[in-house]
Amino acid sequence: MTLRSFICLLAIGFCLPVEAQNKKPVKIACLGASICAGARLQHPEKESYPAQIGRLLGDGYQVTNYGVSSSTLLKKGDFSYWNTGAFKEALQSNPDIVLIDLGGNDAKLVNRVHLDEYEQDYHSMIQQFKSLPSHPRIILLQPIVSFVKDTTGIWNPAIERILPKVRQVAYDEQVEIVNLNALLIGKPALMPDGIHPELEGTTLMAKTLFEVLNAKRDNNFQIAKHLPAPQQISSFFGYKCYDFTFSGRNCKVVAPKFAAAGHPWIWRARFWGHEPQTDIALLERGYHVVYCDVAELFGNKEAISIWNGFYKLLKKGGLAPKAVMEGMSRGAIYVYNWAIENPNSVAAIYVDNPVMDLISWPGSQYTKQQASRTEWEAFKKDYGFTSDEEAVKFKGSPLYQAKSIVKGKYPMLHVLGDADTDVPPADNTLPFEEAIKKQGGNITVMHKPGFAHHPHSFPDPTPIVDFILKANQ
Repeated sequence: MTLRSFICLLAIGFCLPVEAQNKKPVKIACLGASICAGARLQHPEKESYPAQIGRLLGDGYQVTNYGVSSSTLLKKGDFSYWNTGAFKEALQSNPDIVLIDLGGNDAKLVNRVHLDEYEQDYHSMIQQFKSLPSHPRIILLQPIVSFVKDTTGIWNPAIERILPKVRQVAYDEQVEIVNLNALLIGKPALMPDGIHPELEGTTLMAKTLFEVLNAKRDNNFQIAKHLPAPQQISSFFGYKCYDFTFSGRNCKVVAPKFAAAGHPWIWRARFWGHEPQTDIALLERGYHVVYCDVAELFGNKEAISIWNGFYKLLKKGGLAPKAVMEGMSRGAIYVYNWAIENPNSVAAIYVDNPVMDLISWPGSQYTKQQASRTEWEAFKKDYGFTSDEEAVKFKGSPLYQAKSIVKGKYPMLHVLGDADTDVPPADNTLPFEEAIKKQGGNITVMHKPGFAHHPHSFPDPTPIVDFILKANQ
């Protein structure tokens, strides 16, 4: 659904069907400051993101806006939310779901001196709600970006200090977290005063939160017990990441705070943790994120064999029979080579500035006589070539496998920096797109005019996430 159509649906009061878990309305308490309250909106009672969420969720839900402008999460802040009547009312409402959107005002100069107490105060607030008879579902919202230049005000470098604190609290408390920060990065036009989103911005926020709230859940599913021991557990942006060894390879599985129905998952092929915004957004929606390090085998038979075993492990452990495959740069080779062998195990493919022909890269290290040929030599070894002359004739890359690839009937998304000189589109995605379309395949290419090989993805991953959610319905 496009943002424009989403706004139109809101304007006519359209409600998507959502079943409340109880006969009584599910009570949602929205705590926050001026953005939550709807400051600077023409009709905050209708246009604030809590109001939009309530309209989308429908009659089975009662959404109450407890936003108080200028308030801080810090107890020692210049205007602490702890001292407001709204906080007391929110507790007294005994809510079923709590959204906490506090942190922007904590980034003011007057409050930064107390930031060392931010996590402690956040823990205390969460415990207040956890102790309620309703034992509510608690969701922490990352403070959004600020575009103001006044370093004494809500200053973005200070917000950047707060973001990891929110993630750590979410990890420690094992409560949900939603990265609203990514939604408005690079979109100052949606925030005329540099701080408060106008209607299109609050609609983006409402859309994201609705998708999180509306996701069908399997709260009993736990992947960890199906993974090999020993496991090391760490935080991946606020989520539990399980590290273990499989077939002599380092592997990772990140579990969402709840598993979405059907246990969907996305399989990162390469460059773990690089530009993770899509992975994080899918974790928010109940996806698992997995990784099996087969570098640097360039998607050869050994790599595919290891991945086949890894897939069987995860499928036996309860993950969905079809995976969303994700590959950045050379990761696309692994993704497509595995998909060719396992066409019925792929829900969708998302690749980013992808290598589609190994002769384009790392072959360019040889054809352009580059000083370093480390990856070219690795490719030759992986595929059994003993000479450059023989290797440069290789036609086994995904670029030449369109007929086999379309047999899977899965949708493909390529995000493409049009000015990429490391992996030129003219040698990779563009001829691949043409070949796939000739075979009747389903491929979408999102162009980034003027962008080189880096950065991958988008600051706001919504277009990628929307593609994946639609493909995996």
